[in-house]
Amino acid sequence: MHSAFVLLLGASLTRFVVHHPGAARVPWVIGLSVALAVLYALGPAAGRAGPSAHRLWLAAVVVAWVVIVLLAPSFAWCAIPLFYTGLRTLPARAAIILVAALTVLVVISQLRLADGFDPNLLLLPPAVAGLATAVFLHMQRQATRQHALIDDLVRTQRELAATERRAGALAERQRLAMEIHDSLAQGLSSQQMLLQAAARTWDTDPATARTHLTTATSIVARNLAEARAFVHDLAPADLADGGTLHDALRALAERESAESGLPVRFHLDGSPDGTASAGSGGTGSGGLPAAAQAALMRIAQGALANVREHAGASAAVITLSYLGDQAVLDIADDGRGFDPADRAGPTSGTAAEGAGRGHGLPAMRARLRQFGGTLTVESGAGEGTVVTATIPLEHQ
Repeated sequence: MHSAFVLLLGASLTRFVVHHPGAARVPWVIGLSVALAVLYALGPAAGRAGPSAHRLWLAAVVVAWVVIVLLAPSFAWCAIPLFYTGLRTLPARAAIILVAALTVLVVISQLRLADGFDPNLLLLPPAVAGLATAVFLHMQRQATRQHALIDDLVRTQRELAATERRAGALAERQRLAMEIHDSLAQGLSSQQMLLQAAARTWDTDPATARTHLTTATSIVARNLAEARAFVHDLAPADLADGGTLHDALRALAERESAESGLPVRFHLDGSPDGTASAGSGGTGSGGLPAAAQAALMRIAQGALANVREHAGASAAVITLSYLGDQAVLDIADDGRGFDPADRAGPTSGTAAEGAGRGHGLPAMRARLRQFGGTLTVESGAGEGTVVTATIPLEHQ
């Protein structure tokens, strides 16, 4: 619109000078044209000064235009850019009144220039003004809707970001709870039991008490390593140095047997590459990502801790099997068992015992869900318990 105004102003001035070369009005028209151009160029500065200054600027431009149109009717068509300026600057009702007044002046000016009455001169300016006003108002409504949609989108994005932050915080809180439960809390529980046993036998059997203290000290050292790995968001200490899952599980079984007195055996069946292995032989666990190996290790630690604390078992077996496209971890004991359908929480059992404390089975299932795995529990009163964790293998 700014370019159109300058173009129309220049064309109108040229037409006037060409048709009236020696008229006394020429200097006045030229001076007013220059003044109107300069005044129009001040529009952006007036807009930055505020609405009131912008409206005063518009009134000055309209007055200057009216004066020059009275001297030279050929300048009437400069009103078209002024239509949009008025519609953009004034409220809708005041802008429509201004457009109507400018249109009347344009019609009068064109009739003054005509040799006779021409109906087109009477109808064309109102048609142009009406079309310009309708287009502008439509664009303004569309812009308002677009701004509303953008505001809704920005608000939705902010709400979504806040929801994601809350979800991330809850997920991290759950992860921390599971890590603490399956590592530090289990170690502290073992230390407490050993220290209580040492206190009971301190006077009657000092050698046994010292053994309990030595074992508790080793558990403290291991817990310290777990805590450091936990702080650095590393895998369990047995896996942190690049060890394989079956080696870590074997070490867990040996450590549990030595510290708690509960005989725990480890058995490996198969390997990730599909080759068979007997007894505790076999190759690594390369088909499982490191995070999945850590999850299975934590599940084994939590299950054994519950066997030790609640099952009253005389033996337990950890079995890691690679069955084609999945890895299966079984933790079995010959303890009292329980009814897996008892959702209120068992009074005795193995891994499910932790459910009554807020973790246990729910924590194990949460770990496995991250890798598309499943958890099943088979048990019965007096029949022992088998906890089975299954994770699909990755095929490279």
